[in-house]
Amino acid sequence: MLSNGTPQSFFIKVKSKETGRKMVQGEFESMRTIHSIIPESVPEPVAWGTYTDIPDTQFFLCAFREMADDMPDPLNLGALLAAMHQKSVSPTGKFGFHVTTYAGYLPQYVGREDTWEAFFAKSMRWALDLEIESKGPSEELDRLSRVLFDRVIPRLLRPLESEGRTVKPSLVHGNLWYANSGIDVNNGQNMIFDACCLYGHNECKSLPHLLYYALV
Repeated sequence: MLSNGTPQSFFIKVKSKETGRKMVQGEFESMRTIHSIIPESVPEPVAWGTYTDIPDTQFFLCAFREMADDMPDPLNLGALLAAMHQKSVSPTGKFGFHVTTYAGYLPQYVGREDTWEAFFAKSMRWALDLEIESKGPSEELDRLSRVLFDRVIPRLLRPLESEGRTVKPSLVHGNLWYANSGIDVNNGQNMIFDACCLYGHNECKSLPHLLYYALV
């Protein structure tokens, strides 16, 4: 209940330990940034922090928006995302983000980079290192990754930023799929949530997840 007597519902997400702290901080900063651009299409973030009586437990708090079971119309959702990409401006003019964000439990590379090629390559190397740390080294993976970094990435991405061409660092959701979108039942507005943002190519999804598709 608000001070004026108006009822207000909130959504809370709870995580634990140091990784949980980084996850809720990353989600809060992501949602706060999206909300500053398309406020009607994201649940308003309220706060993130640590429970006073449970110091190893962290929370992310946002306004509650009741969602319909249906998926958003693809054309309308695409227009919404295009507006976010076009209106967004990287505060440094570079690719990356100001805090670490998580695609699920995978931390994303968010270091500031001047070019999309450099950012993409370092992101893929970051994801590859996480894979090796989790499952151990692999000779086959080493061979494939050398081709990826030495030949595939330069050939595909360098032309995008050569001969006067540029790639704008656009704010992207970071992990958008059907379960992270919805329709507000009260006003029919398309919604996106559970973001792990970065400033990247406007067609970028989740770079750690792309590692699998790049190497198979």
